[in-house]
Amino acid sequence: MDKMDTVELIENQKIDEKYYYLKHESGLDIYIIPKNHTSSYAIFAAKYGSVDSIFRKNSEPEFTVVPDGIAHFLEHKLFESEDGIDAFKKYAETGANANAYTSFDKTCYLFSCSDNGENFDKSLEILLDFVTHPYFTDATVQKEQGIIGQEIRMYDDNPGWQVYFQMLANMYEKHSVRVDIAGTVESISKITADILYKCYNTFYNLNNMVLCITGNISPDQVKNAADKILKNAGQIDIERFNYNEPQGVRKNITEKKLKVSKPLFNIGIKDGETGLFGRDLAKKEEELDILNNMMFGKSSDFYTRLYDGGKINNKFGAGSEVEVEYCHMLYSGESDNPQEIMDEIIKEYESKIANGLDREDFDRCKRLHYANSITIFDSTDDISNVFVNCIFKGYNLLDLPEIIGSITFEDIEKRLIKIFKKENFLISIVNPID
Repeated sequence: MDKMDTVELIENQKIDEKYYYLKHESGLDIYIIPKNHTSSYAIFAAKYGSVDSIFRKNSEPEFTVVPDGIAHFLEHKLFESEDGIDAFKKYAETGANANAYTSFDKTCYLFSCSDNGENFDKSLEILLDFVTHPYFTDATVQKEQGIIGQEIRMYDDNPGWQVYFQMLANMYEKHSVRVDIAGTVESISKITADILYKCYNTFYNLNNMVLCITGNISPDQVKNAADKILKNAGQIDIERFNYNEPQGVRKNITEKKLKVSKPLFNIGIKDGETGLFGRDLAKKEEELDILNNMMFGKSSDFYTRLYDGGKINNKFGAGSEVEVEYCHMLYSGESDNPQEIMDEIIKEYESKIANGLDREDFDRCKRLHYANSITIFDSTDDISNVFVNCIFKGYNLLDLPEIIGSITFEDIEKRLIKIFKKENFLISIVNPID
């Protein structure tokens, strides 16, 4: 092997985990996490999601604006081929289970396979082949517009989906995270084969992608498949549009009516701190999750008090979404009086700021998060998906336990003060029709 194809072993001896890294001659970054499991899991991902609707390649003088929902549309189209045999039919012959998904920041194609030998090799070749050989025509695009249009209309009646994107649309004034991942029926009607090829040739460059495999698979197996299928891709620089998102929210309360038995709510706090990357981003994400667990987890005084009082049920949850360009806290659930729940959450923040957090709660929640960062390695599915997420955010999954271990009680206190801005709270509600 030449220098580019040299396999590098990366280990974390403290947690007894490791992976192999290979920079393939095609430009693709390949990660292999060895696990002595009976099944293997592969994920081929592009750093391209629904938020990437305005972009510019280094060779272009101006930004390109494409219709909302195109990343998701492209994901659907890649399974088709010029010979008329889609990838799912090919996977049926190897016994692999295949799928794909598009999120705000990435598009992932994946399969799981119980055979770590010849059938895995064939399945991996199918994955690498169909993702790197697009085939679009105006006729097939028009057919897909009808299919995805039906999917969009189905989500128009999905209360959980609607309450979430209603919140994002009022939290963000400019950033494209406010737009539904699938777009709208109107936006996808503007998609053409030429626009799909434009997006594909920009974002599906192998230098903008990763391949991550977990299981009882050798680096040579993976390299042989990559050598067989992948061709060298020229380096590309992609500039994502800077939306210059304002600090505040657009609207503090939004309501709509759908077929639900009880009001649904999403309560958000917009965080204006953006631009973090790598370990700094990972540390912030873990700090927010620990803080949420301390204040609003199922073992918290807040949860017990509101649950016992009949104000929330077991569907209440607290989380955060932390990316380089945007960040927010999210509280969701059902309640007869959603506005009261937001008032209670605000009071809880104010109380913790005035009276202080509990160190025992911090120690308990930190231990829980540390343990969770270890148990990720028990599942081939979890390892691969979380691994790709970490790579795109600029840090190493093997470093996550150490990052969590470095978080102090004082870090959480500072994060509490930073995140709480009463004016940046908003609530999205879906009420029953009757």
